[in-house]
Amino acid sequence: MSQAPQEPLETAAAAKRLRSAWDDLIAELAHARDAIDDPKLWPPPATERVLAEGYRYLLGWLHGSFERAFHGDPLFPQFRRAIQPINKSTIDNADALYLNAEIDGEQSYVVRGRAAEFRHWRGDAPAPSGRKAPRYVIFEATTAYAGDSGSIAELRPGSRARTGMLDSTQIEVGEDGSFEILVAPERPPGHTGNFIGTRLVRRARGQDAAPVVHVARNLTLRELFHDWEREDLLELEILRIGAESEHPAPYDARRAAEQMQRMAQLAKNQMHFWNEFYAVVLETHADMNGDGKRFMPRNAFNDLNAASLATGGGQSTNIYSGGVYELAPDEALIVEMRVHTPALYQGFHLSNLWGESHDYANRQSSLNAFQAEWDADGALRLVIAHRDPGVPNWVDTTGDPVGYMTPRWTYTVKPEHLPEIQATRVRFDEIRAHLPAGVREVSAAERRERIRVRQAHVQRRYRQY
Repeated sequence: MSQAPQEPLETAAAAKRLRSAWDDLIAELAHARDAIDDPKLWPPPATERVLAEGYRYLLGWLHGSFERAFHGDPLFPQFRRAIQPINKSTIDNADALYLNAEIDGEQSYVVRGRAAEFRHWRGDAPAPSGRKAPRYVIFEATTAYAGDSGSIAELRPGSRARTGMLDSTQIEVGEDGSFEILVAPERPPGHTGNFIGTRLVRRARGQDAAPVVHVARNLTLRELFHDWEREDLLELEILRIGAESEHPAPYDARRAAEQMQRMAQLAKNQMHFWNEFYAVVLETHADMNGDGKRFMPRNAFNDLNAASLATGGGQSTNIYSGGVYELAPDEALIVEMRVHTPALYQGFHLSNLWGESHDYANRQSSLNAFQAEWDADGALRLVIAHRDPGVPNWVDTTGDPVGYMTPRWTYTVKPEHLPEIQATRVRFDEIRAHLPAGVREVSAAERRERIRVRQAHVQRRYRQY
């Protein structure tokens, strides 16, 4: 009876390496799980809902980390959804499609796209009918992916940078909606088209200090929507120049093990970073610096601020504000906004304490400047409540008693007069007394129609085919 052929030593070594990488992956995911309920890792105060959403949140990071680790290749990049309904995070914008492609900022790429009717990108009135491009689009090249380090120490000045940006007010677009963007370390001589730089040299402090070179590792894209019924996604592709004559190396144990290691580190670090960011930087749960207040106040808003590392990064053309609503079942919060200079985009969103936006497909948990109804005095008043008060601008908490509330305004040039925002907590049965007399009643049929539009749009935005 002949014996089975002896297993090659190389195969045995590969099997050992892969098994070890798998065991390390499981161990690191256990450390990621600790962020759900270990007080040393800054989780939100536990309730049944908070814990249940915490496990969903962890698995969302696991999903995103798998995609990044196993399918993020700067030599053969693809745009992937950085945030979507199955892995919400970072107090995400319900009006936004977030895309990311991993790049090597020393290489050159071309992005090709096509937009539906885009006259509003040029400041003109939108077409009265038919399909439209997103309300606003912005590409940004960045040196780091927020949260990957696992520590808020990454927020210190000079640790990361945006090397280039291009938005829909600047993109040169053909009559058919097509456009092409060169993404490269520097603009070639004679090039005059759309361009995003991926290499930035900054002078360092100190007379003898060497310049600091920042090289982009990610190209991000936000597509922001106002008219959920008519605005469509961009058609989009990214290609590294020269990749058409190359191909990735055959898959092997070394690469698989490295990808498992990176996947585990990303999931753990993202969980740990954002917990610390919310607790320490945003002071969501307590006053952390002893100044007698929280950066994210309860049932109120902090001062408006431009995107910066202090706000976790964010969209470079955004003005942000924020706070935490905390409402009893018979309470509501009336938010009043006055906008002196119309924004390119304006939205208002609710999230849970993990930074997952509330269900915006099946609930009206967000409203933007197009969806909301403005009052005759020029103000925009929203009503945050646990149940329907019968007004157009109800923002649904989905029953979550505590959560983030985040308004955003997009400006390419900071306006002379920033928007104003304030909040008033009232009893649910007093809502009408705090609103103008002209605020109309919304029927059950109209509310269902609003939800139908939202459900259809979210399926289009995140279609899986």
